[in-house]
Amino acid sequence: MGVSAMTSFDYDDRIFVSVDHAGDADPLRGHYHQRGDLVWAEISGGPVRHGRLAGTCDEQGVVRFAYVEVLTDGSIVVGECESRPERLPDGRIRLRERWRRHGPRRDSGVSVIEEAAPERVEAREEQRV
Repeated sequence: MGVSAMTSFDYDDRIFVSVDHAGDADPLRGHYHQRGDLVWAEISGGPVRHGRLAGTCDEQGVVRFAYVEVLTDGSIVVGECESRPERLPDGRIRLRERWRRHGPRRDSGVSVIEEAAPERVEAREEQRV
């Protein structure tokens, strides 16, 4: 029961990978979950040792959330983001994210993440075994 009648995108149990780091050995990735309009994820990879996000999804699939990340250098960053979805030709989801980081490492920008192709998810799962 990931998506409710009010949302057009279902984020439940989907893995998203940073487009900027897709070729890296350990790209930034998030495992998303959804119950009704509530969306949350676990984040790791790239410069992020461990992170979490939590927010809500509107009827167009736009996700607005807050996040906290512990980076590999030990620093902690917090911020907020608005992710706007689009469907790729193969049915996967791409999210264009406008983010704003707060605190001493204040910054803002736009990034793109895409739902991992099924073969990438399967390969990653095999590596864990």
